[in-house]
Amino acid sequence: MNLLELEQDPELEKEFLEKLNKLEREINLLEIKSKLYEPQDILNAIVSIHSGAGGKEACDWAQMLLRMYTRWAENKDFKVEIYDILSGEVGIKNVNFIVNGKYAYGLLKGETGVHRLVRISPFDANKRRHTSFASVDVLPEIEDDIQITIKESDLKIDTFRASGHGGQHLQKTDSAVRITHLPTGIVAQCQNERSQYKNKLTCLKILKSKLYQLEQQKKLKELEKLYSQKGDIAWGNQIRSYIFMPYQLVKDHRTKKEIGDIKKVLDGEIDIFIEAYLNIKKNQ
Repeated sequence: MNLLELEQDPELEKEFLEKLNKLEREINLLEIKSKLYEPQDILNAIVSIHSGAGGKEACDWAQMLLRMYTRWAENKDFKVEIYDILSGEVGIKNVNFIVNGKYAYGLLKGETGVHRLVRISPFDANKRRHTSFASVDVLPEIEDDIQITIKESDLKIDTFRASGHGGQHLQKTDSAVRITHLPTGIVAQCQNERSQYKNKLTCLKILKSKLYQLEQQKKLKELEKLYSQKGDIAWGNQIRSYIFMPYQLVKDHRTKKEIGDIKKVLDGEIDIFIEAYLNIKKNQ
């Protein structure tokens, strides 16, 4: 700071501000992490985004949410690894990815639910206002030292040909893997790797995390409802609304926290909502 007072150096000033902003983010993150006390909070996060009501609009909205969480992760020096994605006519129908970073699950667990977007459609020639929905699910990535037994006889393993964007880089072998856990009906799928073996290992890891979630709930029937009866990805079930028209506002319906800078939120600045959710859970 003393150097800046002695002489005006744009490069030095830029470097100082960048380090100051990074320090502020780290302090804020430490404050948020102090609210994380459950054993699985420290783990990586397995995130799924599914487009809902709204067709082409919803697929575009799912793509926007993927970008939002990716930017959020990058700002925290977390690594995002997409292991399965299904493209739509525009955007994506669904995507599954892992956020690798300390406390990633604890920070993201409150993002589970339906996210609603209201905007003037870029796909509507009449420039009408459209409402789109997408659901977000977050699970902890379970570490290998947690004992979850998976019987080979309980698994149905299917292989199929993986596909990429645009169709020009299609793989010629059946390297994609889908594993169904027959007792629960839980499905894990991966097509990111060229190796069928590696895709199978990733599938088993995802399946293990989902089965761990069953154990945590204690009652199998309750968690079967979580996977098979999550509710429509539509009106009445949203946890947060992102409104472009007739005004700009992002509002979390659980915490009542809201912010008018929607662009900032979609660029990954969602800590205000994460912290508000954790405050509510801590006081319950």
